[in-house]
Amino acid sequence: MGKQVKVATIAEIPQGSSKIVEVEGEPIAIFNVNGKFYALHNTCLHRGGPLGEGLVNDSELTVECPWHGWIYSLESGEAKFNPEFKVKTYPVKVSGSDILIEV
Repeated sequence: MGKQVKVATIAEIPQGSSKIVEVEGEPIAIFNVNGKFYALHNTCLHRGGPLGEGLVNDSELTVECPWHGWIYSLESGEAKFNPEFKVKTYPVKVSGSDILIEV
């Protein structure tokens, strides 16, 4: 089991929004979709686009890279067109009003 790190509070990431944080030198995007939080490495595998600035599809639980349209699952990090491409995901825990990720 990794180390849990506080990355934000619930108030900082309202429903339907995201926040980009840096933890141990890694850029991580935190998403609030329908009241549940997801964390992905913020860098698209295609050309390094910022996933935290991408368009989220609430019903499919995906994020689309704003640069070239690659789509990733918020749950698994897998690219929708080819599951062999996968960005790192991080377990998220809410403790009181704090959002923690495991690194």
